[in-house]
Amino acid sequence: MTQETLVERFFETLVNGDRAAARGIVQGTIDQGIPASTVMNSLFFPAYEMIEQLHRADQITNVAYHLATRLLRMLVDQTSARLSSGGPKTKTVFAVCGPSQSEELAAQMAVDLLEAGGCHVTFTGGGIPSDEILSQVHERRPDVLLMFASAASDLPEIRGIIDQIREIGAVGRTKIAVGGGVFNRAPGLAEELHVDLWATTPLELVDVVLRGTMPQSQADTVGRIGKRTKSAAQRKAA
Repeated sequence: MTQETLVERFFETLVNGDRAAARGIVQGTIDQGIPASTVMNSLFFPAYEMIEQLHRADQITNVAYHLATRLLRMLVDQTSARLSSGGPKTKTVFAVCGPSQSEELAAQMAVDLLEAGGCHVTFTGGGIPSDEILSQVHERRPDVLLMFASAASDLPEIRGIIDQIREIGAVGRTKIAVGGGVFNRAPGLAEELHVDLWATTPLELVDVVLRGTMPQSQADTVGRIGKRTKSAAQRKAA
């Protein structure tokens, strides 16, 4: 079975709310020796992106959307427990996201992988006022401020936070990282916002955060979704 076919099957179990079948796909993948980090990055995250894309295009019902996101969150929680410890925590990350439950789900995948990869992560979830975020960044002085966003409506607040941090200049060592669907859908957006780090998938985010710099090949293609083949569901929503 190809990776695309597996993701399609998994997506169908999610939107149908078929908990037993979804768990069976995940367990079967893990039984093949696939690491939990790969399951999250290559199965959960593509399925999440399909759900979000179809929801934005009004091509799945609200019931299917809620079934899928709740079931996927349960599976993310269960699979995160299988992640390796990652050894000593060498980087500190303060992470926030947009206010919706779907954005928290995507951010959770990223922060779980960051923690397993060797970061000490503090994650607020969504709905935190920008002044409180700025206060926490100033107090904690993390190595990285990560802002995860799926919706374009999050951008004004993100832009405002970035501008204030740059203007104050009081947390100079803190690098600003972004991730999430809105940055994947808008080529050049991360560069326009003058952030330090960005990524299109959770594992890419782990790599750039631990590295502390952008790989040149990725820096040359800001915000590019990449050469991943679109699934049938994604082509349908395009």
